[in-house]
Amino acid sequence: MTFSRWGVPGIFAAALALSVPAHAALPIGQKAPDFTTQASQGGKEFTYTLTAALKKGPVVLYFYPAAFTKGCTVEAHDFAEAIPQFQAAGASVIGVSMDPIAKLDKFSVSECRSAFPVASDADGKITREYDAKLPLVAMAKRVSYVIDPNGKVVLAYSSMSPDEHVERTLAAVKAIKAGAQQ
Repeated sequence: MTFSRWGVPGIFAAALALSVPAHAALPIGQKAPDFTTQASQGGKEFTYTLTAALKKGPVVLYFYPAAFTKGCTVEAHDFAEAIPQFQAAGASVIGVSMDPIAKLDKFSVSECRSAFPVASDADGKITREYDAKLPLVAMAKRVSYVIDPNGKVVLAYSSMSPDEHVERTLAAVKAIKAGAQQ
């Protein structure tokens, strides 16, 4: 697609959406909104419910702009490599984007390496509830949350760079585990 097809308003809207600083609006201690959606792990679709996942331990819920883009691929690889560490801390991981589930079936195998599920939020409802929606485009910001088993947000980290999301969320789930052991 060429820029001339977008026109000046389209180019301006895209530039604005990408230049808006990322921030996570759900404050620490707030109850995380529950949701149920279609997810895929290893190319197999299933219904994912946050409440059910929290019964097993903390949940790392990360939003990403679009499957198969450079930063999202890096982030998916990083989370996939760290899954044994998250599991050792008693936590699960789920990625959410506004991509259709058919695209995520493929992404869950190739980029997530079948290690964790990714969920479709095609209508953007979940993304908006977590204040993870980019303005003007049907894409999520790169925002990671850690939700404790009681459903409270204990970490909210937002950066369009994928570099520190795994490190920060892993530290938060390890702190939850350490606190539970005391």
